Amino acid sequence: MKHINALSIAGTDPSGGAGIQADLKTFSALRAYGASVITALVAQNTCGVQSIYNIDPNFIGAQLDSVFSDMRIDTTKIGMLANSAIIKIVSDKLLCYKPRYVVLDPVMLAKSGDALLAPEAVNALKKYLLPLVSLVTPNLPEAAVLLNCSLAKNEEQMYEQGLALLHLGCKNVLMKGGHLNGNESPDWLFTAEGQYRFTHTRIDSCNTHGTGCTLSAALAALRPRHHNWQESVQTAKDYLQQALVQASSLNVGKGNGPVHHFHQWW
Repeated sequence: MKHINALSIAGTDPSGGAGIQADLKTFSALRAYGASVITALVAQNTCGVQSIYNIDPNFIGAQLDSVFSDMRIDTTKIGMLANSAIIKIVSDKLLCYKPRYVVLDPVMLAKSGDALLAPEAVNALKKYLLPLVSLVTPNLPEAAVLLNCSLAKNEEQMYEQGLALLHLGCKNVLMKGGHLNGNESPDWLFTAEGQYRFTHTRIDSCNTHGTGCTLSAALAALRPRHHNWQESVQTAKDYLQQALVQASSLNVGKGNGPVHHFHQWW
């Protein structure tokens, strides 16, 4: 099996639990070589976001040209994009270089509740990026923003919103149910072939910083080695579940700590 080269297009997290740092750790843990294009410098830690410095869109484009002109990129994960201009340059480069697998985590809010996407950029995300990516992975608040509707309160509403996103033009949708109540944490995968439910026992933990970044990066890293998105989702969720279970063995920060990306070896 060939080595997998995976690209993360996202913002930073100097505390190491989310963003580019989490993506690169996840790629490495799942045996993919990680490259990165930085869209924003984020001053954040386990307690929240203190400041954001958005990278000039032209420089983001230059980074993308540098990577794609030199490397074979087998799979791509997109995280924080911050504003409409950044969304447009990333979508233009995707159209130019046409990577086979693209996973979009539509990052809008940090775990702390801090905004990571300008409200006016939502329409740009829907217009330029959603039709291009292979899989979009919204949590329930993000799905509600994309659909301009109320937050799903139960699994039935979550299912309906996943179908609505598929009909909006997304090729594949993974609806993440972590915001629902209950002992399980269900996710629903929506594809042109059908709908698939995945679940794990909910982990009662304060170490959940970067879970969305980690799951989407895992999906990107795993997809080239699996036959379909169903297999990739199951393997990615199994990996994240153990990263959550073993996160308490870390001692990082005073707030919402990170998951344990390298739980297989530590």
